[in-house]
Amino acid sequence: MKNRSMYLAMTTLLAGLAIPLAVHAADEDLQKKVDQLSKEIDQLKSQVKKVDDKSLGRWLTIGGDYRFRIDSLKGDVAPHTPFTGVPPTFFGAPTNGYTTRNDALMTNRFGLNLKAKATQDVTVTTRLLMYKTSGNQTADATNAGFFADRSSVLDGSIGHVPSDNTLRVDQVYATWNNIAGQPIWFSVGRRPSTGGSPTHLRQNGERPGSAGVPGLVVDYAFDGMTLGWAPDIDALPGAFAKVCYGRGFEAGFDSRNSVHDTDMLGVQIVPIDTDPLRIDLQWNRGFNIFDNPNSVQTNLGDMDWYELGVLSTLKRIGSGDLTLFASAGMSVTHPNGNVAPGSPFGLLTGDFNTGPGAADDKTGYGVYAGARYDFTPTATKLGVEYNYGSKNWMPFDPAADDMWTSKLGTRGNVYEAYVIQELKLQPISSYLSKVFFRLGYQYYDFQYTNSNNWVGAPTKISDLTAANMQYLAPLKKAQDIYATFEVKF
Repeated sequence: MKNRSMYLAMTTLLAGLAIPLAVHAADEDLQKKVDQLSKEIDQLKSQVKKVDDKSLGRWLTIGGDYRFRIDSLKGDVAPHTPFTGVPPTFFGAPTNGYTTRNDALMTNRFGLNLKAKATQDVTVTTRLLMYKTSGNQTADATNAGFFADRSSVLDGSIGHVPSDNTLRVDQVYATWNNIAGQPIWFSVGRRPSTGGSPTHLRQNGERPGSAGVPGLVVDYAFDGMTLGWAPDIDALPGAFAKVCYGRGFEAGFDSRNSVHDTDMLGVQIVPIDTDPLRIDLQWNRGFNIFDNPNSVQTNLGDMDWYELGVLSTLKRIGSGDLTLFASAGMSVTHPNGNVAPGSPFGLLTGDFNTGPGAADDKTGYGVYAGARYDFTPTATKLGVEYNYGSKNWMPFDPAADDMWTSKLGTRGNVYEAYVIQELKLQPISSYLSKVFFRLGYQYYDFQYTNSNNWVGAPTKISDLTAANMQYLAPLKKAQDIYATFEVKF
């Protein structure tokens, strides 16, 4: 019995010692499985993060806009003799002037914006644009023979003046930011050189930022490149500077003709760019300006542009915000003595009545000022604008969003008033989405002929008689009552 009792005691002791060892072994096995599972979870998280980082919404942004617009246009043509063919023999009968009108010109415009993040510091930005006249697949309805910037669709204005329903590439450019870890960027492609500040106010658009141009002197879709620098200076918040180059016309091979490429060079300095205040300075030079943009036969010379602009927003003025702006510009031509073949027209020189004229430099100036009050309670925006151009004022604005002609290139006075009524609807596609109506009125008071035309000398409107020969029918007064329904998404 004694031996049996000792055997049971030893068995019980050994069993008691084995249980912790078995439990420990089981714990180690369980820990290995937990560690393996945790590792697999981490791997899955990493894979999900990689997939999420490459998901469509993280690298591609899609937006756009749609606009329906109706214009009621009326203009008074001054006395003149119209040109109908090749000088000096093909002219129409003298006219004492007449009134021209289009009571209901309707247009549709659609834009699609795409922005892709290719790598950490490189993006590609694209804007596709369609703009057509209702009931027409050509530019004939707006090409009425009054102004050079509306007499034909140019490379840089296509999509910005009504033509057909083709969706075209208006902008496409690649931007490399943070070069060498510095606040330097390089951008190349079809540039965002239309709709610049402060013209975005009456369009109810966003401020263009460092990619934009001053609307008073440039409104044209250039192909080119930019090198910019945006230093972080406490005393100059938002400051940046950039050098821009653009190709306005490609002449082709030298063996074809003696015409040279038309190139543009510009420097923009913005010493401050904040919500309360923006100041910009611009200098551009156009080299080898061509004659007829759709059938170039010769180069007429060079041209310089200078601009100074100020934009300021005053917050909480009454029940809203007040934005004020003023811009001043100067254009200086440098004709080379050439004239368009078969005509007396040079760079702001020569006409049918006086001949080619002296090929001397011509200086013009323009001013542009206005205000917009944003009434917050009802989302209503009220705006007024005024601009004036002198006899020889010649900006490069053929892509401006005006039906008669680019108002900022007018040699004379233009008055405009408008009201924008936004609908208080919840944005879905993006925080910038909005829907609004716009009603406006423009009045043109032309003082000289050939507004927005760098070919041929301007003539004072009040001096015109039925005997004065004119290449384009000279408007002396014009008005436009317009209304739009617009969606930005």
